[in-house]
Order: sequence, then C-alpha cells, then structure tokens
Amino acid sequence: MKTFRTLLACIFAMCWVVAFSGPAHADRIKDLGGFQGIRANQLTGYGIVVGLPGTGDDNLEYTVQSLKAVASRFGLQLPPGANPGMKNAAVVLVTAELPAFAKPGQRLDITVASMGKAKSLRGGSLIMTPLLGADGQIYAMAQGNLAVGGLGAEGADGSKIVVNIPSTGRIPEGATVERAVSTGFDTAPTLTFNLQRADFTTAQNVAAAINRKLGFGSAEALDAVSVSVKAPVGADVRASMMSAIENLDVASAEPSAKVIVNARTGTVVINSAVRVGPAAVTHGKLTVRIDENQRISQPAPFSQGQTAAVQKSGVAVEEERRPMFLLAPGPKLADVVKAVNAIGASPADLVAILEALKEAGALKAELIVL
Repeated sequence: MKTFRTLLACIFAMCWVVAFSGPAHADRIKDLGGFQGIRANQLTGYGIVVGLPGTGDDNLEYTVQSLKAVASRFGLQLPPGANPGMKNAAVVLVTAELPAFAKPGQRLDITVASMGKAKSLRGGSLIMTPLLGADGQIYAMAQGNLAVGGLGAEGADGSKIVVNIPSTGRIPEGATVERAVSTGFDTAPTLTFNLQRADFTTAQNVAAAINRKLGFGSAEALDAVSVSVKAPVGADVRASMMSAIENLDVASAEPSAKVIVNARTGTVVINSAVRVGPAAVTHGKLTVRIDENQRISQPAPFSQGQTAAVQKSGVAVEEERRPMFLLAPGPKLADVVKAVNAIGASPADLVAILEALKEAGALKAELIVL
C-alpha cells in the first residue's frame, strides 16, 4: 500500500511538471511579428537650407526657383531677371518616419540630404518644409538647425579632404506632427497578426496560444503568415487584449535548413537545421611554380662567339595530398564545422565543398549565394 501511494505521488508530480512547465525555447508573440495596420509611415519633403558658409549649390536653376518661391511666401517678388547667388543655400530632400499612433504636436527626428552641388550642409538651417505621405497629404512640418557629422576642406591648389558625408545632416525633433494616421484597430471587426517569417507551424502555435488565453475560437491561422483574432468592441478593451496577446510565449518552429554564402566577402553562415548525408570529401591543393633565372653564356677561347645572357626557366608542380574525410550520415552543425576544420578548408574552398555536397545530394539544406 505504501509503495502504491509513493508511485501515485510520483505520477502526480510528473503530471504537475508537464502541465505547468513552459516550452523549452519559447518566444514572445511580439517578437515574432506585429498587428496589421500598426506600423510606421514614411514622410518626404522638398526644402531649402540657408545660412551655409559658401558651400551651397552655386546658382543651380532649381535652387533659384526654390528661393524665389520662399521669398514669395512673405510677399517679396524678385525681379524677373534677378539671379541671386546661391552659394549660401542648397535644395534638400527631407525624410522622416511617422510611428504608429503618432499624435499632432509630437516631435520627429528628420534627415536632410542635399540633392544639388552643395559641398557641405554644416552650419545651415532648414526653412519650414511640409512633409508628405504616400497619399500626398501633409502629416508634419519640419524646420531647424542641422547637425552634420561630416566635414570637408579644400586647398588653393585643388587638393581636398572629405570626412564622412558633409552633404547629409539630421535635426533631432526637427518636425512636428500635424495629422494622425488612422490604424483602424479600434473599429475593425477582427485584428490580424502577421508573422515576420512565413511558417505554418509557427502560425498554428500562435493561434493555439491565443485560444488558450482568450478561449477556443478566438483566433485562427489564415495562412503561413496571418492569424485572425476576434476583437471585442471598445478601444480600451482591445488595447488590453493586444497587450495580453503580445506577451504570450509561443514555441516557434525550427527554421528550414539554409546555408548562406556571401561570394564577395567569403562569409558562410550555416543554421542549426543543416544536415549532411553520408559522403566522402577530399580537399587537395595544387601549386604551380615557375622560376625565371638569367645565366651568362661565355664563348670558348679564340672562338667567334659573343658573351650573351641566356634565360633559364624552371617549372614545377606540387600537389598537397590530403586523405579522404568521411562525413557520417546526419551530423549536426557542430559536426559539419568540425569536419570542415579537419580538412583545413578556407572560406573560399568551403563554398566549393558545399556546392559539391549539394550537387551530390548529401547536403540537406538550401544553398543561397548572395
């Protein structure tokens, strides 16, 4: 009887561990993707920077037109033939990112880049510039003094030096939001959560985790990316629900086996899902050496010959012999790396070995060459 009670206690303890222990490699849902419509929006504007110390566009036609347009805002009409000097001004493109839920009055950081012949924007000030969205509407107004990290200097003889990029600068909090972007999260009948990486297993796991939290039927996987969630009425209730969903832990699926090769830099990245079938690999090194030497040929005494330089060439071929290395079936990433190091392959040689394994059908992975 005592043995039976002990066994029952052990079974209960095991069930408790299984029921309340979390997944071994769980990720928060917020780290796997985001809700549809809740995203940043890009803003762009065309403006003019003034106050430059002679490093501006220098009389470009569109710079002159831009300056005349700025002057006309204040009721100043320049004569038709007037062509003011533009060394102290430059036309620029202004870019900014409008985050989700940004409200009027909030500040944005902006980037200002010259689009003309300006050598440097250091010391310049951006005149009030509207920033437009993809729909052509004004969502922010930008203005302020530029902070430029680059610099340039030029000598009288034409020599010059440039550090970083002086024709681009930033204005921290240089724009003010004038219009909010509607996300529709408080009015749409359902909310859609989109994964950053398409995977049917992960999408099903996300839907199952939401159903365990909110109740069966609250979420369903639409495809390998999107999970639809039934949303209650009211912005406050939805915000609380979305917060709870984002902090749920989900076991994401193991990624597909991939080998990434950067042919320009020789970088090779192998993920943990890569497997190699049984294969024998040998890696040899062939070296061809050619030596060129000159010798002086002396004629025999009392002969009619002349002293001359004679070219002597030596050609030799050396082949470094290495034993064949056997790859056991189904090794993991650590075994692949160990095998490659054993045959002494360089990054360039490793690419050739991986391509050969792929052609032989021994590499169980997708080979991607950048």
